[in-house]
Amino acid sequence: MDTVLVTGAAGFIGYHVCKRLLAEGFRVVGLDAMTDYYEVSLKESRVALLDNPNFSFRVGKVEEPGLMMEIFEAERPAFVIHLAAQAGVRYSIENPRAYLESNIGGTFEILEAARAYPPKHMLLASTSSAFGANTVMPYRETARADHQMSFYAATKKSTENMAHSYAHLFDLPVTMFRFFTVYGPWGRPDMALFKFTKNILEGRPIDVYNYGDMSRDFTYIDDLVEGIRLLMDAVPERPADGVVPEGDSLSPVAPHRVVNIGNSNAVQLTAFIEAIEQATGLTAERNLMPMQAGDVPATWADAELLKALTGYQPRTNVTEGVAAFVAWYRDYYLRNDPDRVVAE
Repeated sequence: MDTVLVTGAAGFIGYHVCKRLLAEGFRVVGLDAMTDYYEVSLKESRVALLDNPNFSFRVGKVEEPGLMMEIFEAERPAFVIHLAAQAGVRYSIENPRAYLESNIGGTFEILEAARAYPPKHMLLASTSSAFGANTVMPYRETARADHQMSFYAATKKSTENMAHSYAHLFDLPVTMFRFFTVYGPWGRPDMALFKFTKNILEGRPIDVYNYGDMSRDFTYIDDLVEGIRLLMDAVPERPADGVVPEGDSLSPVAPHRVVNIGNSNAVQLTAFIEAIEQATGLTAERNLMPMQAGDVPATWADAELLKALTGYQPRTNVTEGVAAFVAWYRDYYLRNDPDRVVAE
């Protein structure tokens, strides 16, 4: 089987991607910085579950000069799935340099290594936040995305542009996928579902921004991973005549494409909270707050391009996905921390 390099392998999405690839028999090389942006023990627990003779793991930062070149030279990956990044819209206001170094600097190091040791296909994570102030929904990949609302989003959009230039100059096949509010078991502690579930179970209020008047295209982790896996085989090709089929985000001058991976269904934040209440059997005390800087009021993916390229369309509904997360949370935290408070 081919070798796949997965950056951010100890992260929420990276762990699930590695697990899926190993189950299919791929050789997986994982890299993660194991930073303390959130509890490192959760990352360590994920990596421990990837115990497999086809899995090798090393700790390091993608932005470290020369590290990616060293890994590419030694491993010669056929596929690269670049998930490592400094995440979080609000944290990018407090510590923008971390985003500059990890997201832009790290992507540069990967592109340079790929230039020297070209893989069959590079798949790089972007975000629905790249659509920024665009209010025309559902979001289509072919829509303009010029006005990012946070520095996090700006760095991710910048990586799309950087990858396009390398795809054009060096004929490197690149797919950028834009995620839409991914959730599920092993999710990050800084994400709304985790914070809401934790507080509800502990009998504490939850902070609900924009007074609850927000909607998101919540995408369950298994659906996202399926989309990524299928896109590995949908390698973009530079159009010989520069003509791009209608609805395709393929570049007319490079083997470069942007693809949404979303559930194609905008769900109100209040409905999402109600799903958590149903799964926990508890009622949330809601602390209604104004919109936070850098946030957008709504996201909604048009996933027709993903379907056209792979035949797949995400399908897990919020009630089912939230229940799976709550079951995992209870098992992982209450089993490992019996002193954790749970509301009666």
